[in-house]
Amino acid sequence: MFDGLIEVITKINDFINGIVWGWPIIILILAAGLLLSVRTKFLQVTKFKESLGSTIVPTLKGLGRKKSKDTGANSVSQFEAFATAISGTVGTGNIVGVISAILTGGPGAVLWMWISAFFGMVTNYSENVLGLYFRKKNKNGDLSGGAFYYIAHGLKWRWLAYVSAVFCLLASVGMSGVQTNKISGTVSGALDKAVGLSDTGLVKLIIGIVVAAVAGVIIIGGIKRIGKVASMLVPFMSLLFITMSFIAIGMHIDNVPEAFGLIFSKAFTFQAAGGGVLGYTFATVIRKGMARGVFSNEAGLGSSVIAHSASETREPVKQGLWGVFEVFFDTFIICTLTSLTFLTTFDLSSLTGLEEDTSMAIKMFESNFGSFGVAVYSVILPLFAFTTILAWSYYGEKAVEFVFQKAGEKGRRIAVTVFKVIYILLIVFSTLITSDLIWAIDDTFNGLMAVPNLICLVALSGLVAKITKNYFDRKKGKDVEPMLSAYPDLNEEFKEHIRQQG
Repeated sequence: MFDGLIEVITKINDFINGIVWGWPIIILILAAGLLLSVRTKFLQVTKFKESLGSTIVPTLKGLGRKKSKDTGANSVSQFEAFATAISGTVGTGNIVGVISAILTGGPGAVLWMWISAFFGMVTNYSENVLGLYFRKKNKNGDLSGGAFYYIAHGLKWRWLAYVSAVFCLLASVGMSGVQTNKISGTVSGALDKAVGLSDTGLVKLIIGIVVAAVAGVIIIGGIKRIGKVASMLVPFMSLLFITMSFIAIGMHIDNVPEAFGLIFSKAFTFQAAGGGVLGYTFATVIRKGMARGVFSNEAGLGSSVIAHSASETREPVKQGLWGVFEVFFDTFIICTLTSLTFLTTFDLSSLTGLEEDTSMAIKMFESNFGSFGVAVYSVILPLFAFTTILAWSYYGEKAVEFVFQKAGEKGRRIAVTVFKVIYILLIVFSTLITSDLIWAIDDTFNGLMAVPNLICLVALSGLVAKITKNYFDRKKGKDVEPMLSAYPDLNEEFKEHIRQQG
């Protein structure tokens, strides 16, 4: 019965996925990114130095400072907001997802990841700007924002805002499933190599239960606890992965030119990796690259802006610049390192086309570092995946709050509690689903979530440009009225806060 249900789900998802990730969504992603790039004068290039100088550098210097007392019980520092957002983007998609894209779309898919990320830098920037500009502050002083807020209050299409929130809810569940599936597959695979397992299915289920239990404790604590955990784990696991990747690439340095050659030469051909998977169309190469790129950095989904909107900063553009760095770090650094490590380690012509992404990811580390590599990978990937689970639980929670905003405070609390319980239970269930299906389902949910968000970004691109110009004009010393919030009362409050901060 269970196998029959999975087969039905697979068929339905394949049909929807073929529509969602067809040419219309690909064109919409690229068109939105191009339009926003033009209207912001290619800010991802012209202001890239500023995005580093005003975000990661000063924030790291001020990690010990306390956040402002008037930002609300559940507001977080800029770095905690960034860490939560990056923990939602830096996950299995950066390792297993990239390998999956190469196996099914060929090395040329990597180029399309880069292209989507280049435009995604300004797309993510724009999401953050609009998210902070249209975010709301409740009676407790908590700040909430996201795509559904700027669709409802900026575009003023409330029906589309509710659709966006529902898609976000589905995507959060799907993303959690992907991450848990990879945690259980990675850990059980490592244990099987070390001691041999008679029943990997049971081990995966036990792992799912453990992950659900630990995640539940953190999720109940809300954005403050999620932010603190993410701000501790993200720097550690990122630095560890980057170090291991550079060492592995250094061991095969002679293969690097060939790896780059494959990425560029195969981006416009029909051949995927492995003799058994020939015949993919040019559209498939683009779809795999674009889908994995969006899955990895989330630019265009309107997801990470939910975490950024809880930041204590009053300036939309300041938090927006975090979005530029976020996509750069996620795709151009982490995903590129994965791609080069994989392509320099393996001879693609020797692959059969039947390789599974998770097992190949483990093999990549094992080939370069032996049992030590398997051990390190078995730590890195679960940590990446676990923090992603935490971030997306918060995204889903905020989507539920928005959907039930008219149910009153008590109604919203009940709805959020029910969501958290279901979310945690589904963490366990997702360990039983096959790897390919869980990826496909979340690709579909991501595509659905992106559509209303991209429509709104295009419609409000002029406002993004206006807010951006306002900020940089003020930085140059021009006497112009700050554009900090769409709501006059909050705009005045935020202006006063900036004056007090000097």
